[in-house]
Amino acid sequence: MNIQRIAAVMLKEWREIVRDRLFFILAFVVPASFMLLFGYGLSMDVEDIPMAVLDQDNTPLSRDYAYRFMGSRYFDFKGMTPSLKQAEPLLLDNKLRLILIIPDKFQENIIAGRTAEVQTIIDGTFPFRAQTSKGYVAAINGEANMELLAKVLAKKAGMTQEAAREAVQPVKLAVRYLYNQSCQSIWSMAPKIMMVILMITPPFLTALGIVREKETGSIYNIYASTVTRPEFLLGKLTPYAVISVLNMLILWLFAVRLFGAPFKGNVVFFSLASILYVVCTTGIGLIISVLVRTQTAAMVMTAILTIAPSVLYSGVIIPVSSMGDAAQFAASTLPATYYTEVVLGCFLKGVGWSILWSRIAILGIYAIGLFSIGYVMFSKRPSR
Repeated sequence: MNIQRIAAVMLKEWREIVRDRLFFILAFVVPASFMLLFGYGLSMDVEDIPMAVLDQDNTPLSRDYAYRFMGSRYFDFKGMTPSLKQAEPLLLDNKLRLILIIPDKFQENIIAGRTAEVQTIIDGTFPFRAQTSKGYVAAINGEANMELLAKVLAKKAGMTQEAAREAVQPVKLAVRYLYNQSCQSIWSMAPKIMMVILMITPPFLTALGIVREKETGSIYNIYASTVTRPEFLLGKLTPYAVISVLNMLILWLFAVRLFGAPFKGNVVFFSLASILYVVCTTGIGLIISVLVRTQTAAMVMTAILTIAPSVLYSGVIIPVSSMGDAAQFAASTLPATYYTEVVLGCFLKGVGWSILWSRIAILGIYAIGLFSIGYVMFSKRPSR
C-alpha cells in the first residue's frame, strides 16, 4: 500500500466532510444533540405521581393514613377531592394518575378490630408506571398496617412502641442496591445512550460518504486512478472512524460531567472496547454502502439495521435476560449487546479485563468479520 495515496484520499474525504454542511452536522452536531435529547427525555424513574385523596371518613386516623401518601416523594399531592365523580375528569385529562379512596367508618372499623378496605384507583395507560405505583401503594400500606398492629400490641401487652414494633416484625428485610445506590435511571441510561449513538452515526457517515460518490459520479475518478481497493477503503473510512472516536470521548464527557454517571472502570480498557465497537459499526456502514446506490436508500437501510436493533434488542429498555427466546437469540447476534455490557460494567461496576474479556473478543471478531465482508463485497471497478 502507498501511504501517500492513502493520505491523499483521507485529506480529500476530510475536506468534503468539512465543506458539506449536512455531513458536518451529521458528524459533529447530531451525536451530541442525540445525547442531550435522550439523556434528558428518556427517564425510567417513577416519581411525583399526581394523586388526590377522597377521604369519606375524615377522622384523625384516616387523615394520618392519607398523610403517609401525601408526604411520600413518590407522589405529588394535588388536593382532596369531595367525590369520585369530580375526580374522574382529572384522570381523563391526565392531571391525576392515582386516587386514594378512604371509606366511611375507616377509624371505627380499625378501632373495633375489623378490616377497613381502602381503594386505590391507578391510571393504567402506562403499565410500567402503573405497576410501580401499585408497589409504592402496597409498601406504604404495609408500613401503616405494621404501625397500627404495633400500637394495639403495645396497648394490650403493656409494651413500649419500639418493643411492639420488634414483636410484629420478626423478619426484617434490608435491601441494599449495589453499583447504583440511589437507583438513578440516568446512571444506567447515559452509558446505554452512548452505545445507541455510536451504533447509529458511524454507519450513517460511512454509508453516505461512499454512496454519495456513486450518486455524484466522482467515484469514477477513483476507478480510473491507480489507488487500490485497500488504499481507497482505508483512506475513505479512517476519517469517519476518527470522528466517531472523538464523538465517543465527547459522549463520555456528557455522561460523566453533565448527567453525573459514575465511571469506575479502566480508561484504557474502555477506550479499546469503544474503538473496536466503532470499527464494527463502521464496517456495517461499509456493507450497506456496497448494497445500495442512492443516499436515500443508504439512510433507510442504515436506520432499519441500526436504530431498532440497538434500542429494542441490546438491553437499553428491557434486560436481555428478560426477553423471550427468539429475542435473546437476536440480541446475541448484535455487537451492540456486548458493548452494552462493557459500558455498564465500566461505568457502574468498575470491572475490566477479568470479567469482560469475552465481550472484547467478540467485538474484535465482529470488527474483523464485518470489515472482511465489506472488503470482499466492495469492488473498485464493479461489473455493469
